[in-house]
Amino acid sequence: MKATAVAHPIEGLVKYHGMSDHDLRLPYHDSISVCTAPSRTRTTVQFEERETDRYVVDGEVVTGQGAERIRSVVDRVRELADEDRRIRMESESNFPTNIGFGSSASGFAALARAACEAAGLDLDRPSVSAIARRGSASAARAVTGAFSDLSAGLNDEDCRSHRLATDLEDELRIVGCEVPAFKHTQAAHDEAEASHMFEARMAHIHEQLQTMRDALREADFGRAFELAEHDSLSLAATTMTGPAGWVYWQPETLEIFETVRDLREEGVDAYYSTDTGASVYVNTTEEDVDRVQAAIDDLGVPTRVWEVGGPARIVDDALF
Repeated sequence: MKATAVAHPIEGLVKYHGMSDHDLRLPYHDSISVCTAPSRTRTTVQFEERETDRYVVDGEVVTGQGAERIRSVVDRVRELADEDRRIRMESESNFPTNIGFGSSASGFAALARAACEAAGLDLDRPSVSAIARRGSASAARAVTGAFSDLSAGLNDEDCRSHRLATDLEDELRIVGCEVPAFKHTQAAHDEAEASHMFEARMAHIHEQLQTMRDALREADFGRAFELAEHDSLSLAATTMTGPAGWVYWQPETLEIFETVRDLREEGVDAYYSTDTGASVYVNTTEEDVDRVQAAIDDLGVPTRVWEVGGPARIVDDALF
């Protein structure tokens, strides 16, 4: 059987860093994100009588570590479905990848959703999220969509994602600011515990998570996205002080930070956020989004405007 799924990438709001189990991709703590649309990854999966799996992403055959991460998702689906055939998989994204815009989240979420459908598995979204997590922990939240919370745990029953209800879904606009510098998220996760800032982050992360949940529940825009801004700085402090000294930000990144701060001084609701990359999200409102985008455009940085995206879903338009 063949199936095609679409999933949206994520912006981390309270981000996870480091994993207690690298094989199952179990993060040390919970994490919260929001999906960005209309950016999306579309993936088609078909189980076939063939000797080996074939994975193609954006027109290129995937090998090496990338293929191993895809296989970890596909093998879990095969195990649950008692399916021993190989797969053909093709995937494409309509936004820049590997520059800090959450492409691994949408990629593995779409893969898990399509593979489950192609294998005939009838699972709810949290269950699919536990499968997607084996490719990328962020992908679990892309499965459930919108504002989602990934619970940490030691197994697939506990470590899965659930959607968070909030009235901010309609209000939020996200200006994606493209600063194309390749990132190494996997390497940063691998050495997270070696940073002397890691224990400090762990000491305050649970309070941040609960504060974010409260802010979303109460639809407190300023409180939620000021916290996302501060969490970005905390994450960067941890990655920059690891053994490799990862510094993802570029001069344009810092220019955007200062521009956003200036806009806030002028009364604009705007807060910056970054994941492990140089590109920047600016969280703002429908009322202020044009002014924010114009200010970033004046810096010469390409922008795109997103709204809140929904969960991973099955679609008809297959890639092959």
